[in-house]
Amino acid sequence: MTPELGTIEGFYGLPWTVEERAANIAFLAGHGYGFYLYAPKADTFLRRHWAEPHPTEMADDLARLAAQCRDAGVRFGVGLSPYELYLNFDAQAREALAAKLAFLDDIGCVDLAILFDDMRGDIEGLADKQIEIVDWIASRTGASRLITCPSYYTDDPVLDRVFGQRPPGYLEALGTRLDPAVEIMWTGPRVCSKELPVDHLARTAETLRRKPFIWDNYPVNDGQRMSPFLHLRAFTGRTREIGAEISAHGVNPASQAMLSRIPMLTLEMLYRDTAYDPDAAFRSAAEKIAGPALAQMIEEDLAALQDTGLDALPEKEMAALRSRYAAIDHPCAREIALWLDGHWRITDEIVQTQ
Repeated sequence: MTPELGTIEGFYGLPWTVEERAANIAFLAGHGYGFYLYAPKADTFLRRHWAEPHPTEMADDLARLAAQCRDAGVRFGVGLSPYELYLNFDAQAREALAAKLAFLDDIGCVDLAILFDDMRGDIEGLADKQIEIVDWIASRTGASRLITCPSYYTDDPVLDRVFGQRPPGYLEALGTRLDPAVEIMWTGPRVCSKELPVDHLARTAETLRRKPFIWDNYPVNDGQRMSPFLHLRAFTGRTREIGAEISAHGVNPASQAMLSRIPMLTLEMLYRDTAYDPDAAFRSAAEKIAGPALAQMIEEDLAALQDTGLDALPEKEMAALRSRYAAIDHPCAREIALWLDGHWRITDEIVQTQ
């Protein structure tokens, strides 16, 4: 069973350009990707300054993006992170939220995700407050699908260390009391899960009282820890059998829009092919995206790009790689060259301000 596949542009750092989004939406639509969720951390008007209106130019770009999705047969969605709204959901906050919902309706948002991730969570009555907000939004949005990301969207204890200890029974309360029509996002056993086991997803569905909507943090490479690496290999640690256990499979791509296509194509193969081979899938996807010669070059350099990374590459090898890819006129080669130059390097300061 192949679940609904989609792109979730939900990473920190430099977002994709307008042109990159449009191109990837159109291309991936031909490879099973049926939804696109706009949620870059850099769009402050969806996060820390969510109550402020988008500037006219950004609003126009989003409306065009929604139209491009419609033309490609792709569902257009927006991820709204009303920063710590649950601390004070008063009349003023409701007025601002109503205005934002009206804006999202106007631009053509059909999938609305309310994201409570990356915010303090050790709050008394957290589930109650978030359920109230989601219910309030559900009665006012024109979106035909409503999704929410909990503050604790994985079993990974790193969330408790960073955002405070999760309240007892938090996920169970969401599962029991949220309208069954509202989908709930989940990243798996970890924030960046190497595996999505069938039994884990089945247990999660029992807790949430619905199949989880997967937010897959591969091949994303944001944050100070991951930005020195390019995640290019095929998807592993997932089997086609998980399709029966989830409601949708959204991929949080890498900062590099063209290179992201390589692993993203392999996810379609994973669900489609009964004899899925990650190495063969990578080779097929890389040749389709980069062409045979460049694909072979990337495969030869996979260990340096994905395993060693910028911080550990010897200076001589770094210079050789830079020269190697700078000489090739292809978007994939240009992205690798820019990455080698630190174009997408992310610091903790960037994360904390987005």
